[in-house]
Amino acid sequence: MSSDLVAVWDVPFHEGVYTVEFEHGTLTGKRIVRVNGKEILKKEWMFKLVGDETFEINKLQCTIKIEPQGLFNYAYSLMVDGKSLGSFTENQSKICCTWLVSLPQDGIYRVVLEKDTLDVWANGEKLEVTGEFVDNGTEMHFKLGDTRAYIKAIPSYTKKEGIIYSLIINGDIIEHAT
Repeated sequence: MSSDLVAVWDVPFHEGVYTVEFEHGTLTGKRIVRVNGKEILKKEWMFKLVGDETFEINKLQCTIKIEPQGLFNYAYSLMVDGKSLGSFTENQSKICCTWLVSLPQDGIYRVVLEKDTLDVWANGEKLEVTGEFVDNGTEMHFKLGDTRAYIKAIPSYTKKEGIIYSLIINGDIIEHAT
């Protein structure tokens, strides 16, 4: 790791969490942005030490804001799709349900349901899903490795809560990831 590494952010998307690293040389103005360890932006010897750096993740515009905080101190923030990272993450949690599952025979999975499309993703791969109507709701069946799983959708009967989604594996309800 470089001594110029000043910020690391985790950005959740339905297909996975992207890690953004930012290096800022406060003497040289150097700026390096890495996404999941891959360098996507590099600028050397910049005279302006504050300002914005813009790049894309998943076809969404991201901006790192560099702002002065006193003499030779800087604050760094990440904007995703025009929103602060906190607002973007909060919005993602409203439009997606996410579960982390550890299966002894199949490994660890990050399962994500996109509520608007009802697409199901596991570790960044869109899964083949078979839907069926059941008493009081629907079920979306799929496999995680060799393990059968399904997401059950039932109405909450309250406008605020809407539909309740539960991931069920081997008869066990898996808790949502935070």
